[in-house]
Amino acid sequence: MSPKGLAREEKLKKSLDASIFLILTTPQFSTPADPQFGFVFNNLRFEIFNENEGVVYDSGDTKSMDDLQGIYDKKISGSSKSINTFASELKESVLKYERRLEDVAVSMTYIREERQIYITVKGVIVSTKENYVYKQTIRVWN
Repeated sequence: MSPKGLAREEKLKKSLDASIFLILTTPQFSTPADPQFGFVFNNLRFEIFNENEGVVYDSGDTKSMDDLQGIYDKKISGSSKSINTFASELKESVLKYERRLEDVAVSMTYIREERQIYITVKGVIVSTKENYVYKQTIRVWN
């Protein structure tokens, strides 16, 4: 393959990485142009986290936030195959906002001792049909 082709492919991976990072780090409902853009997990930074059960509890009056309905039933660790996890929420956001990927799967693992969430997003790049993997950690509840 020519050097031009390799450079283009590397730029595609970097672009996908940046796009998923932006989805992951943008709180949902914070972008006026598209309130659904982002990842709902970032809206829960000040909620109560039960490390033993791996769930987030509602710490205040969120009845006015209908968009978060059912979010407190979700587990932090898990894969996107289970609808009761934050991984399934992230998968839906990636599918909606990053159309250069298909066959997306997401896994999230909370490591209690490190107080970090390990996130892996896997998929297939539509244009090249190559496998794609993105890994990120989020430090939570300091």
